[in-house]
Amino acid sequence: MTPLRQQFIRELVLRGIAPRTQHAYVYQVYRLAKHYHKSPDDLGDEELKAYLYHLANDLKLSPSTLNQVVSALRRFYGLVVHRSVDYLQQAVPRVRHAIRRPQVFSVEELEQLFTVGCPNIKHRAFLATVYGAGLRLNEACHLKLEHLLRSRKQIRVVQGKGQKDRYTLLSPRLIEELDAYLWGYRPQLWVFPCSHNPQLPMVDRAGQKMFYAAVERAGLTRRGGIHSLSKVST
Repeated sequence: MTPLRQQFIRELVLRGIAPRTQHAYVYQVYRLAKHYHKSPDDLGDEELKAYLYHLANDLKLSPSTLNQVVSALRRFYGLVVHRSVDYLQQAVPRVRHAIRRPQVFSVEELEQLFTVGCPNIKHRAFLATVYGAGLRLNEACHLKLEHLLRSRKQIRVVQGKGQKDRYTLLSPRLIEELDAYLWGYRPQLWVFPCSHNPQLPMVDRAGQKMFYAAVERAGLTRRGGIHSLSKVST
């Protein structure tokens, strides 16, 4: 690991940047250096602008990815090189975000998903938790048993999006689903532990695979990733 990368990671950690965002930022700076075969602190303003133009015009990257690149470079040059590159934000204004309406499952499709699509009780409990409590994938993976506040009928979400704690609903139906799973699997710490090491939480990738497998078994058309469970069409 280069000294620049070490310093960048240290600065991101000190500012409470989430690990996944840290990884994304470091990767974007790595791609920049690889493109020019030069250390990023040796690159000038015109080279940075040309790189963004290459990403937008030649590689046709999405607006969200371009904004992530700009955010990563602004952080890197500001925190590590001590040089402002805020002008890069103006290099992407003409690329507009497409407004996409989320495609969601109907109530009937959800019933099919949880019954036909989830013969495994752990898979059904996990997807029911994402849906019933309105959790993000990473939040569901990092649920601990102590976060299930049965007496208050709430779930405590620790360090969710924006590194903030919050509370969400623990419905009687979800309690029933979780009880059946917990009685059968007996997890000790994490509600949904890693299958290879119960001392670790289940990884996001495993949760996504559960969802896609359930969709396929249920014979449903894919409507995006697991976060499509967060809304239901009526």
